[in-house]
Amino acid sequence: MRRPVARRLLAAMATMAVAGATGVVLTMPEASAAVTGSATGYATQNGGTTGGAGGQTVRATTGTAIHTALCTRASSSTPIIIEVEGTINHANTAKVSGSSCNTAAGVIELKQISNVTIVGVGSGAVFDQLGIHIRESSNIIIQNVTVKNVKKSGSPTSNGGDAIGMESDVRNVWVDHTTLEASGGESEGYDGLFDMKDNTQYVTLSYSTLRNSGRGGLVGSSETELSNGFITYHHNLYENIDSRAPLLRGGIAHMYNNYYVKLNESGINSRAGARAKVDNNYFKDSKDVLGTFYTDAAGYWQVSGNTFDNVTWSARGSENNPAGPDPTSNTTVSIPYAFTLDAASCVPSIVGQTAGAGKGLKVSDGSCTPQTPSPTPTTPTPTTPAPTTPTPDPTQPSGTNLSLGAGADGSSKADGSSYGNVRDGDLSTFWSPAGSTGSVSIKWGTATAVSKINIREASGSAGSIGSWRVLNGDTGAVLTSGSGAGAISFAKTSLKKVTFEITSSTGTPKVAEFETYAG
Repeated sequence: MRRPVARRLLAAMATMAVAGATGVVLTMPEASAAVTGSATGYATQNGGTTGGAGGQTVRATTGTAIHTALCTRASSSTPIIIEVEGTINHANTAKVSGSSCNTAAGVIELKQISNVTIVGVGSGAVFDQLGIHIRESSNIIIQNVTVKNVKKSGSPTSNGGDAIGMESDVRNVWVDHTTLEASGGESEGYDGLFDMKDNTQYVTLSYSTLRNSGRGGLVGSSETELSNGFITYHHNLYENIDSRAPLLRGGIAHMYNNYYVKLNESGINSRAGARAKVDNNYFKDSKDVLGTFYTDAAGYWQVSGNTFDNVTWSARGSENNPAGPDPTSNTTVSIPYAFTLDAASCVPSIVGQTAGAGKGLKVSDGSCTPQTPSPTPTTPTPTTPAPTTPTPDPTQPSGTNLSLGAGADGSSKADGSSYGNVRDGDLSTFWSPAGSTGSVSIKWGTATAVSKINIREASGSAGSIGSWRVLNGDTGAVLTSGSGAGAISFAKTSLKKVTFEITSSTGTPKVAEFETYAG
């Protein structure tokens, strides 16, 4: 097992100047950087990543204020854009409770939520020794922030030592123009800068700086935990990193136009069947920048257009398979999205001008010249609609959907689906059983009166649900049965859990929403 070279890291560390925080909540942005551009890479797939677009924009200068913004939404899926300015630290980050959030002290907790943007504005946003934890969540954007010196041991600790960590059924995250840095390796208390595990998919890291750490980041927590993948890394700077730039266990990753300098022990470590597409990157003053390292569980790569400048390669062994000194492809990877490559020769220059927080959110259009994208509108223009008399849809229940903000579980779930998707208000996400039959449930902390449910199938799966039963999840009693999706009525019942059980299907059933109503 290799160990981070702490002394080398500390010796190479650069001093970072950080703007001081005023602690004042501003009512209007002052010299702020609006959310700009659109998601790229794999974050554009699986329905895309828009964050809080179209939702309310609020300003936060403390971690507690970030949590409060999440907890005061109408539901856990209500879109919101949180503009952050100042220094977020342990002293100003407390747990906040509410039906639309699940937060914790000492960490920015994005847990069991969706449709959120966190963007640094004004004089900058610095998360000091405080990590960002994304768990059981989807459609998240983090842009123009610095996260530094997050520890898993010593004092204070946060987020398991990860600057940004994702785990447990995470989907569609775009992290852009961030600076993620540590001040040493594992022996100094630090872990990964950008980690993904336990079924995290469709993530893009772009125009970001990762530096001064023993571990850049991983995809998958073990050789048997292979549920992660579809990750894009482009136009990032990896500087003074010992290893994991990144470490891939299973899945597919696309690395293009990144600048890797001073990878001290190893770089892109493809293991356990992972497949990496590595295009037009620039590797400098580094060792073993691509291959399978520290295991005999082979991974694969497709290489094209890369520059290797003063890169050294170790000898091959039973647990060491470097791709060089003359890297060639040993697999092929098909990429489903459009992308434009900068020439590898200009990557140090273009990444130097664009990567990291506080760089003006500049990007490249493939011409090796920084561009400033047009701002993405963050606050809808208020309108007053003309009075109308709506015509009720007799096939749909009326009233409040009690599932929003409730919990969810079930009997099984297929890869790429999640129980929580049935109560997030988003028709583009869904739950599927692991086979042709299975059950999904909505649950509450206290007894809730329910007399109607509405089962909405995901696009492309209409008609796949055959027969079903609706059960009182508290007692197991059958409330009603039938076939096909849509609105379902039964005698009003007070319960803590209601279950929709699919007993037959054609094709693969996909339940986008399991809505519940009192009457």
